[in-house]
Order: sequence, then C-alpha cells, then structure tokens
Amino acid sequence: MREELAEEIAVWIKEKDLKQQEAADILLVSRPRVSDIVRHKVAKFSIDTLVDLVNRTGKTVTLKVA
Repeated sequence: MREELAEEIAVWIKEKDLKQQEAADILLVSRPRVSDIVRHKVAKFSIDTLVDLVNRTGKTVTLKVA
C-alpha cells in the first residue's frame, strides 16, 4: 500500500513538471522528504502520512477490502 501511495505522489510530481522544492512547498514537507518519495524510500513514511500527502495533491484515497 505504501508503494502505491508513493507512486501516486511521484506521478503527480512528474505530471505537473514540478521541481522537488515546488512539490515540497505544495505538500508542506521538506525537499528531502519529497526526494525520499521520488526514490521510493517508502519505509520512512507511515501510511497515514502518505494518505495525507496524496490528499494534498488533490486526489482522494479510498480503501477497499475484498
């Protein structure tokens, strides 16, 4: 789940053609935290944090248990 959330954020950064500092300003995190996301160092993030970051991109996170 962490990987999928981080990938959504990384794709958003690429689609918006944002520099890491620009993304950090929008996501309200430090630039090194954005670097961690882009490099898929997801172990450094809780699921809650990643959900919050995805929400800050304007996307909605839905959890479905099958």
